[in-house]
Amino acid sequence: MTATPRTPAADEESTTKLRKEAHERAREEARAQLRKDLPADLSASIAVFLIALPLSLGIALATGAPLQAGLVAAAAGGIVAGRLGGAPLQVSGPAAGLTVVTAELIQRYGWRTTCAITVLAGLCQLGLALLRTARSALMVSPAIVHGMLAGIGVTIALAQLHIVLGGTPQSSAVANVLGLPGQLADLHPIALGTSVLTLVVLLGWPRLPGRTGRALRKVPAALAAVATATAVATLAGFSLPRVDLPSWRSHALPELPEGPVLGLIAAVLTITLVGSVESLLSAVATDKLIASERGSNRPPRADLNRELRGQGAANIVSGALGGLPITGVAVRSVANVKAGAASRKSAMLHGLWVLLAAGLLVPVLDLIPLAALAALVMAVGVQMVSITHLRSVTRHREIPVYATTIVAVVLGGVLEGVAIGIAVAVALALHRLARTRITLEQLDNGVHRVWARGQLTFLAVPRLSRVLNQIPHDGRALIELDGSFMDHAAYETLRDWQDSHLAHGGSVEVTGRKADGSQHFDPARRTPQRGGHQCCRPWTPWQNHCDHRAAETPTDPATAAAPSASAAPAPRRRGAGQLANGISAFQRDTAPHVRDELARLAREGQRPSQLFLTCADSRLVTSMITASGPGDLFTVRNVGNLVPLPGAESTDDSVAAAIEYAVDVLKVDSITVCGHSGCGAMQALLNSSPAAPMTPLRRWLRHGLPSLERMASRHHAWARISGRLPADAVEQLCLTNVVQQLEHLRAHESVARRLAEGTLELHGMYFHVGEAQAYLLSEGEDFFDCRVFDTVGQNA
Repeated sequence: MTATPRTPAADEESTTKLRKEAHERAREEARAQLRKDLPADLSASIAVFLIALPLSLGIALATGAPLQAGLVAAAAGGIVAGRLGGAPLQVSGPAAGLTVVTAELIQRYGWRTTCAITVLAGLCQLGLALLRTARSALMVSPAIVHGMLAGIGVTIALAQLHIVLGGTPQSSAVANVLGLPGQLADLHPIALGTSVLTLVVLLGWPRLPGRTGRALRKVPAALAAVATATAVATLAGFSLPRVDLPSWRSHALPELPEGPVLGLIAAVLTITLVGSVESLLSAVATDKLIASERGSNRPPRADLNRELRGQGAANIVSGALGGLPITGVAVRSVANVKAGAASRKSAMLHGLWVLLAAGLLVPVLDLIPLAALAALVMAVGVQMVSITHLRSVTRHREIPVYATTIVAVVLGGVLEGVAIGIAVAVALALHRLARTRITLEQLDNGVHRVWARGQLTFLAVPRLSRVLNQIPHDGRALIELDGSFMDHAAYETLRDWQDSHLAHGGSVEVTGRKADGSQHFDPARRTPQRGGHQCCRPWTPWQNHCDHRAAETPTDPATAAAPSASAAPAPRRRGAGQLANGISAFQRDTAPHVRDELARLAREGQRPSQLFLTCADSRLVTSMITASGPGDLFTVRNVGNLVPLPGAESTDDSVAAAIEYAVDVLKVDSITVCGHSGCGAMQALLNSSPAAPMTPLRRWLRHGLPSLERMASRHHAWARISGRLPADAVEQLCLTNVVQQLEHLRAHESVARRLAEGTLELHGMYFHVGEAQAYLLSEGEDFFDCRVFDTVGQNA
């Protein structure tokens, strides 16, 4: 197969046309995808709306806010956070996690000031998003988060229990507990009966048997429970307090905050912290649910900073319109995913339905008994004390943190509870870090065995030194380190003792063991030896690159070369210094562990299993992303990971020569073409100007024009990545280019012959640099999937 020679003039003329066609096709694909997803999103939005409507009213009731404030928050969360957020299938709205905080603020500052606090919290979330701190919120221990939610759940349940019994909740959890005996003595049977009916339907609805039950279960249990209780109470003519949505003309809007400055700042920070953590954890959980339930047709992974930005904007809108604070809500998000939502349109439509209901269904909503809503919210509060979370923290030995956080939240408040939980978590971590057991025993063969179990820090140095000094100077010692961390003080103590012991004629063997198997550790080295065999991790020499410091001399005095006395060293430039230091680090740390393997390869010659053709981009570390070592890959790198067609004008024979050598001489089993996100070559190809002068780079990129043509062609389906369309035209071209270069490979005679014999495989690969995620091209279709590379491992 040969390609028709291209002329520079034809290339320049076609590039602009192809670029326009590609952009137009992108718009058409987006419109087609919208039409395809709309039925699923519409159906899912209705399911989520039916859950959100009663819960929004119930949460507003639990906080003591105007009931329509819950509807305002649900609408703002759906429309604003749904449109601007970074988790496409997450649904936002008023959440139980902020109920206790909001109730306390309303009691202390009043409703209108609470709205202003919500606006300020939204602004703080926008600031945190701009600082790109979303991932930092996930550093909070899960035991603290689960304890906080459980404490909030207990507080909600205690308050709503009073309404269930026909009374009025008190201002604190302790007061609610103390007031229960009096409330039990003054029961209101009608309110209690309505609440019991609500709970029975709520708990029994998912268990309805038979075909009829299967059909009825499509209606959300929360809606069915509240609707049943409302119908019974209305038909029976019960005299009960009911929902009272006042006229929107009298709806309260925020006012300038009034109160102590420090108290207001603490309130804003509390709303910001709790709302942000709950939203981000919900986004991560939604991602995991999508990954476990959907093999394809997945939306993009959550962008947590964008999600925090969307939550901030939604809180600003909700607070400004007199609504409750907003977070991402796990219950509604799960329902959205389960209902088959395909895009963010589902959350936005759910917000629209809430908005319409708030204006058109007021007479119906006014029939709902408050006891039914209280029972619903009480059930939500009880469910927040999750048995699954309790088992998880028990398994990780974090019950003290979990229990302390619950008690502190119930007795003191959310912010105080979280602060106390963090303090207990830090104290527990320090206790574990300092809890090191060091024992000495003499084995039958005369070896003195020292076993250090736990982390070796400066706190353990006195015990370590005391035990080591009990070993005779000329004795044989075996030091076993059963831990994953050793600080500088312990390292120096062990190394100094080892040097002294060896100098006195003794012998020392130092080993370490980890959960994944035996690992030998020499304190005079930085790199471990696993299982008695030399090994080298691909990223070991790269681990300190973030320093961005080019030291002029080696920092290890044992390896520093003495300067010549006759001449002063010539000054080095930054690049030269980095190169020299990198070489020094290799010779010192890595070379001793790969020398035997490289010596074997030098004797036997190279026998790589695959030809790996990828881009010259400096961010692609092939050994790291493929976990390969010396001798594994025959690597070819060029700008844009291009494979010129045989006979094409200005063909670079070096690529064809590498292909021929790998296929015919090295007899590789496979060839992989690996593209990557943010490829500058594809960006240049897409945005090239006909008026630009012809340069070596532009001549080389002409080999990528078939990829541009393929992307613009209507005869080829656009490549997809993990079930979704690419984020932009550059990413689409990067994916399409991988597919096209595989076609070019098949045009090479040596490759075509081996493919016909069935002794060679071709693979396409895409590496997303920002996500550190690898995608493999599915056979027979332009679909890049990452299931086998999923970092959480559920499909590995």
